[in-house]
Amino acid sequence: MSGKKIRVIVAGAGGRMGKEVLKLVLQDEELELAAAVDRSSAESDAGRLAGLEEAGIVVVSDLETALASSNADVLVDFTNPKAAYPHTALAVKYGVRPVIGTTGFTPEQIAELDKQCKDQGIGGLIAPNFSIGAILLMKFAAQASKYFPNLEIIEYHGDQKLDAPSGTAIKTAEMISEVRQELRQGNPLEEETIEGSRGGYYNGFRIHSVRLPGIFAQEEVIFGDFGQSLKIRHDSYERAGYMPGVKIGIQKVMEYTGMIYGFEHFID
Repeated sequence: MSGKKIRVIVAGAGGRMGKEVLKLVLQDEELELAAAVDRSSAESDAGRLAGLEEAGIVVVSDLETALASSNADVLVDFTNPKAAYPHTALAVKYGVRPVIGTTGFTPEQIAELDKQCKDQGIGGLIAPNFSIGAILLMKFAAQASKYFPNLEIIEYHGDQKLDAPSGTAIKTAEMISEVRQELRQGNPLEEETIEGSRGGYYNGFRIHSVRLPGIFAQEEVIFGDFGQSLKIRHDSYERAGYMPGVKIGIQKVMEYTGMIYGFEHFID
């Protein structure tokens, strides 16, 4: 980029993750806030919304207006599964590179967005998790599953999370399944006396979702073998922990063409 700042639109700017992204963009010398979008916070100053001094940028309610008028390079979106796909497609239409932290995309939608990005000659990123620690957990779990094929995933989030299992747990399961052949675990005659008590079934193993107030985000992968067990766990305590990964995502989408699914592609 030869010293040129990357101009960023933040969608969902009034949300808890959106405010953290605003702080990142406004305080980083390599980034520049092009626009902030949030229906419930429209007409407020983006800096004040993030708890900082005035930025001189008024939050708007319509994403397309921001895309059409801001000359942005990147859209960062932490909104909700219902809005994420149309937001991403709209950004690509305007030649703005999407960096999406919202889950809920189908494989078909990702493939279509990949085609749209390539047609436009731009890069994009859909990442269920931007935490470097969580990505390392996924990689370590996939490696361990080659030697400990009997495993279960437990993920913990607050009680207001909409999707279950989490996108992080699904991505973990996908990465494990890439290197582990399907193995149906447990007693073949087992029966659930309470439906769902064994968790969700994925490629032979189980995923359990815990939803309780007071919890932020944790994931644990438990491996069992004769005479031993292995547990790999990651805990997130606050949203600021995702921001180093978000910045890497913003920078990386400027360097390639096509839609990348998963932040792990940027961690060697």
